[in-house]
Amino acid sequence: MNKNNIIIVGLGGVGGYFGFKINQINEIDKQNHISFIARNDTYKIVKEQGLTLLSEEHKNSVTKPDAIYQNISDVENPDLIFICVKEYDLENVCSQLAKIITKNTVLFPMMNGADIYDRIREIIPNNTILPSCVYVASHIKEKGIVEHKGKPGKLIFGKDPAHNSEDINWIIDLIEKSKINFEFKENSLVDIWTKFIFIASFGLVTAKYNSSIGTVCSIKSQRKEAIKIIEEIKSIADKKGIYLQDDIISKTFENASKFPVGTPTSLQLDVNSGKENNELELFAGAIIKYGKEMNVRTIFTECLYQEIKATHNKMFL
Repeated sequence: MNKNNIIIVGLGGVGGYFGFKINQINEIDKQNHISFIARNDTYKIVKEQGLTLLSEEHKNSVTKPDAIYQNISDVENPDLIFICVKEYDLENVCSQLAKIITKNTVLFPMMNGADIYDRIREIIPNNTILPSCVYVASHIKEKGIVEHKGKPGKLIFGKDPAHNSEDINWIIDLIEKSKINFEFKENSLVDIWTKFIFIASFGLVTAKYNSSIGTVCSIKSQRKEAIKIIEEIKSIADKKGIYLQDDIISKTFENASKFPVGTPTSLQLDVNSGKENNELELFAGAIIKYGKEMNVRTIFTECLYQEIKATHNKMFL
């Protein structure tokens, strides 16, 4: 039996969690050939000791892949590539992937963002790309060690709108066998944009005020700003023919209220700690770009974008 050659690019919170689950089951059944791609110290540690996942889901917390590489260029003939990188690395990673994929390679971004599919498609125009969004509370505890808390991670994905007839049943089977909590949908765009509305609105407002998810819910002025962003995103989605639920605003705040009061967002932490790279373009950049394309006014997001950029740039003066 020919084994599928499966690559997991990036072993951060998302790649480490889902990559662990995919690889751990493969250590038992040997159905596929699994490779990880990681950099520097993470590469060295995982190569020597394996990838560690600290989670109540798994008693055996270490898994070793069939191969681990530092460079994408070392990969040959991949059948399936899980892209689990930070959004600001996406273009660079896709440019490297474009050199090693075959015409049959399927790309599976495990990333949240309304424009991820389009950005990959610009660089890799002909391959199958599966649009998805992820829900998981996991982070890098230290190099080679990922910590997961709370509910099991969840993956929502669908068919490629440009390759609707592509047989991806073997990928669905892989996810299922890996005991990953998932939903497969013919069209996953509504779920992707619903998730985007939450992470973009709360990410941008918490970054501006250096506040938390709970604060945005409870302070009237911050809540109003989050609502304005949601309204702009929903207008874009409507124009794109992605019909989100009418009560999306109340649903978004309902979801936010489930988080512990002081929960930060990654954009807030990155902007206010002066981290050089952050997800501002993933959130505000995508809203502004789509707004221009769809002729939708995004005045409030543009204003917030400039304010956050100015705050961030001051730290580097």
